Amino acid sequence: MILPRTWSLLREATDVLLEAVPEGTDLAAIRQHILDTPGVLDAHDLHVWTLTSGMPVLSVHVVVDEAVLADNSGGQVLDALGDCLAHHFDVEHCTFQLEPAGHADHEHAQHH
Repeated sequence: MILPRTWSLLREATDVLLEAVPEGTDLAAIRQHILDTPGVLDAHDLHVWTLTSGMPVLSVHVVVDEAVLADNSGGQVLDALGDCLAHHFDVEHCTFQLEPAGHADHEHAQHH
């Protein structure tokens, strides 16, 4: 009884240390939900990992329409993204970087 539980805890600890994608996480589905958000044009540099056991964390660069930046409605996009990911994917801690189209051209190749 102790050995199987020990193995499970060791696997969880290793996943946390390696910042592995949580089991059962569908990155393609998450990306599609982000793209379905009004005002969002694209998403890149999407990462999901486990910060502590049972606490998935997400970071992503979100390319938004120029109108979102021009009329200061970025907060609404952030709220919509956070609500979507919390409700559909049980990801409570998200970091979104909103950026205009073309901004990715200035980033290092490893971020694409």
